[in-house]
Amino acid sequence: MTQTLSSAAVPTPALAAGTSRLRRVLRTLAIVSCAPYVSLKVAWLAGSHLGIPENSSLLDHRTTMAIANGLSVLLDSAVIVLALLLTRPWGMRVPAWLLAFPMWVATGLLAPIMTGFPVQLLVKALGGSVPTSSGTGSAAFLDEWVFGVVYTGFIVQGLALGTLFVLYARDRWGHLWQGRVRELPAGSMGVTHRASAVAAAVLALFPAGMHLLWACGGTAGLSEGRIADRTGDFYALEAMYVVFLAAAVTGAWLLAFRRGRALPVKVPLALAWIGSGAAACWGGWLSLASLTVDDSAEGPTRLMNLTYAGQMIVGMLVVSVGAYFLAERSRAARRSGTALGSGPAQRPANGVSPA
Repeated sequence: MTQTLSSAAVPTPALAAGTSRLRRVLRTLAIVSCAPYVSLKVAWLAGSHLGIPENSSLLDHRTTMAIANGLSVLLDSAVIVLALLLTRPWGMRVPAWLLAFPMWVATGLLAPIMTGFPVQLLVKALGGSVPTSSGTGSAAFLDEWVFGVVYTGFIVQGLALGTLFVLYARDRWGHLWQGRVRELPAGSMGVTHRASAVAAAVLALFPAGMHLLWACGGTAGLSEGRIADRTGDFYALEAMYVVFLAAAVTGAWLLAFRRGRALPVKVPLALAWIGSGAAACWGGWLSLASLTVDDSAEGPTRLMNLTYAGQMIVGMLVVSVGAYFLAERSRAARRSGTALGSGPAQRPANGVSPA
């Protein structure tokens, strides 16, 4: 479906004489910001306990920790590849799906961190507790400085990589989201994808309801360990998950039913992109993490796992609506032999080096 995005009938953006200074700076920031996280993970893989307290539960499952650390290094190293792809001429020739999927995953994993960590700092500043200690006498998971160093790196990654992707997407596909919602053709979304938007809205009620319940202090469905470890930031983060689910459903609904007619098309697309990524990727990550917990009191309950699975399904439904929309716009551009309205895609891309 998304393959059509890489072969639209509009001209391929021309390569400028050199990479813009802004993109060079952003590329450097994205790459350098990977260093703290990757360095810590590599150190842990080598046997170091840097940043890990003596009685941390991480030390109880060394094999599982090694596998998780290795996977984390691969995921964060992918940021380096993406930063190069978004700023080099060969990146313009990469098939759309091969770029869109890892960028969607990166957006989904980084967006909650970029919003959640500042919220945690605000909670701490207002007298709330921090995520490194439960406040109930249980051992700290990691030293507090680890969170500050790693999450700051993630925020820089998200800002730099996100800006590079917006610039890249504007140059390559900007013609696909020109105009306002009211200008979309009446038949631009089929019955199947309208049904997907409706299904996403209905299914989102369950995970959103559970996260909202937990954000308001409810304990139904939570494990004993999670109940004991709740802190001020826990409630804030649970509320944040509700916001991302709402953003995903709203974006899909606006596209599928042409609501919010005065809005630029890129607004519902952005809501669907970010919201679906956050819902699906964090639902998947939390589900995967639950497989590494042996203690039933500490691990997620069935209701928690159902909540994570539900938000994964919602995210996948929403991203399918967005992919279908872009594919249809691309096909319309090929049929007409011109771009859908004037926009950045018709101008030379002024940030990619020919070297």
